Amino acid sequence: MNTKLTLSLEKTVIENAKSYAKKTGRSLSELVESYFKNLTEKSEIADDIHPKVKKLIGRITLPPDFDEEKVKEEHYREKYGF
Repeated sequence: MNTKLTLSLEKTVIENAKSYAKKTGRSLSELVESYFKNLTEKSEIADDIHPKVKKLIGRITLPPDFDEEKVKEEHYREKYGF
């Protein structure tokens, strides 16, 4: 069941959000709902993450072919001389 929500935001934020929604083919409501879902799901998982790292969540976009395990391996090899 959908419920209405009234928000007060800066005009430029709303305009930019509407523009982004249009470019991505989504409604503003979808974006807000998705953000809230993502925010609440991550907060349950991320309770033990350092606050400085939490600030980075959602700000960094990795390429689709990014290999986390390979990067970790290279890091440990450089750090510990493996």
